[in-house]
Amino acid sequence: MKPTERTENWRKARQYTPEQLVKARVVLEEVRAGIRLDRALRANPMPDGRLIAKHILVAAYRQLVEEGEWPEDPSFLARIRMKPVRTLSGVTTVTVLTKEAPCPGNCIFCPTEEEMPKSYLADEPGAARAYQNHFDPFDQVTSRINEYAAVGHPNDKIELLVLGGSWSCYPRPYQEWFIRRCFHAMNADSLHEDALPNNTAEPAPHERAFIDLAELQRAHTLNESANHRNVGLVIETRPDDIDRDELVWLRRLGVTKLQMGAQSLDDRILALNKRGHTSADTLRAMTLLRAAGFKIVLHWMPNLLGATPDSDREDFARLWDDGYAPDEIKIYPTQLLESAELYRYWQRDEYTPYTTEQLVDLIADIKPLIPPYCRVNRIIRDIPSFHVVEGNRRTSLRQDVQREMQQRGTACRCIRCREVRGQVVDAATLTFNDLVYTPAISEEHFLSFNTSTDQLAGYLRLSFPRSGAPDLAIPELQDAGIIREVHVYGQSLPVGSEREGAAQHSGLGTRLLEEATSIARAKGLRRLAVIAAIGTRPYYAARGFVQHELYMVKDL
Repeated sequence: MKPTERTENWRKARQYTPEQLVKARVVLEEVRAGIRLDRALRANPMPDGRLIAKHILVAAYRQLVEEGEWPEDPSFLARIRMKPVRTLSGVTTVTVLTKEAPCPGNCIFCPTEEEMPKSYLADEPGAARAYQNHFDPFDQVTSRINEYAAVGHPNDKIELLVLGGSWSCYPRPYQEWFIRRCFHAMNADSLHEDALPNNTAEPAPHERAFIDLAELQRAHTLNESANHRNVGLVIETRPDDIDRDELVWLRRLGVTKLQMGAQSLDDRILALNKRGHTSADTLRAMTLLRAAGFKIVLHWMPNLLGATPDSDREDFARLWDDGYAPDEIKIYPTQLLESAELYRYWQRDEYTPYTTEQLVDLIADIKPLIPPYCRVNRIIRDIPSFHVVEGNRRTSLRQDVQREMQQRGTACRCIRCREVRGQVVDAATLTFNDLVYTPAISEEHFLSFNTSTDQLAGYLRLSFPRSGAPDLAIPELQDAGIIREVHVYGQSLPVGSEREGAAQHSGLGTRLLEEATSIARAKGLRRLAVIAAIGTRPYYAARGFVQHELYMVKDL
C-alpha cells in the first residue's frame, strides 16, 4: 500500500458519525457545567453501551469552537485530553523505528523477531506503529502527529526519538534519508505544494554512496519556522560505535541526545552476556559525548546472566562513583523471552530470572541513590507480558517500586520525580540552584529553578572540559563552555502562546541562559556554545547565539 493510501485510511478511521458528535456535545456541556468527565461519559453511553472516546470529544470541542458556539479554552481542552501526562514534560515525543537490519552484537538477552529491528517485538506499542507504517519515516511521524492532534495534545514542539537497534550500523545514506524524511513530515503542513521535496525515495542498495545533505539542510531550515518544530533528536547506539567522526556526522543530522546500552559496568557480566564491549568503552564514549555537548541516556540491565541482586546493587553505584554520571537512565530488567539465546541458558538451569518481589526490592534500594541531576525515564520495557517465559511480568513496576518506597519512608530525587508538570508556578517564588558535579574529565553545572517543595520548574546543563578532556578539533567548541540542555517544565504549549502560571512561559529559560553566561564569563572563557535542536535555533538566536556549522555560539 502506498504511503498516501495508508494516510487516507487513517483519516477515514478518524471520521465520526453525526450521532457520535451529538452525544459528544452532550457530554461536553455537562463537563462545562461542572460534572466530572468520567461521570458525564457513563451517563451518556452510545446505544450499543460503549462510552464516547476522548478523541471524539476533542473533535466535537473543536467543531464547537470553529462554529463560534464556544470560545477557545485551553484549560477545558486539557480536562478532556487523553493521557495528558504524555506532554506534561514540556515536549511531545514522537517515536519512530528504523527497518530491520543486521546487528554487530550477539547479546544473549536480545530477542529476535523476523521483519523487526534487533531487540524489538512487533507488538510493543512504538514498534507496532512502525510495523503498521512499514517503517516508512514520513508515515510514522505523520500518523503519530495526527494521533496526538486527535486526542487534544499540542504537537508543535516535537522530540523525535529514533529507535530500532544500533543507529550507527545503518549505512549513512539510509540514516540521512531517514532523518530527512522525518523532517519532511514535520514540515509538510507548513509548505505550499510547489515547495514539497522531490527526493523522497529510500536509497537503493546500489546507490549507497548517495547522501543528499543539501536537501537535509533545506529541511532543517524550513523546520525553524514549521508548525511542528523539532526541539530534540535522539538516536540509540552502542558505546563502541562512538568516535569523533561519528559525533560530527550526528551533529550534521541534527542529533542532540544519544541513548547507549551500557547494560552493566562489570566486564565479567558483559563478557558472559556477549555484549561485545567493555565498561572502559562506555566511559570513553561518555567523555566524548560530553565534550561534544550531547545529552546522554544510559540503559542499565539488572538480572543479566551471572548477576545477583547484591552484585547489581554494587554495579548501579558505579554509575555515580566511577565517573559515568548519565543525564538520564532507563532501567531495563532482563526479561526472559523465548527468541533470545538466554532462553537456552534457562532451559539448562544456568540462568534464573528475578521474581517481581526481588526486582521491586532491588530497585527500591537503588532508586534513592540517583542524583538530582539525572532523570529515570523508564523502569521496564513495554514488552507485552505474555512474551515473558518466567520472572516478572508486571509492566507497572515503577508504581510497585513507588509504593514500596513509600512504605519504607524513602524517596527518589531524580528529575522525573520532581517535575512540576501541570502545576501552577509563581516564578517570583522559585529558588535558583547551581549543583556542581565532576564526572570523568568534565565539570558539570546543573542549574535549576526549584519550588519551595524542591520540585523542578526548569533546568540547564552546562559543561566545562577539565584537564585530559578529548580534543574534538571542532572550532566552535574551542575555549567554550557548552550548554547541553535547557528544559522548562509544564504542559507543552503552542509556540507563541502564553498561560498564566505556566512554567514554560515565565522566562525561566532566559534566566537560566543568563546564569550560564555569568558562570562562563567568571571562568574567563571566550564563548558559550549550545547544541541547539533545529526547531530551537530561533529561540537561541533571539538571545544572542549565532548559528555556526555544528553549534550555535555566543561570544562573551
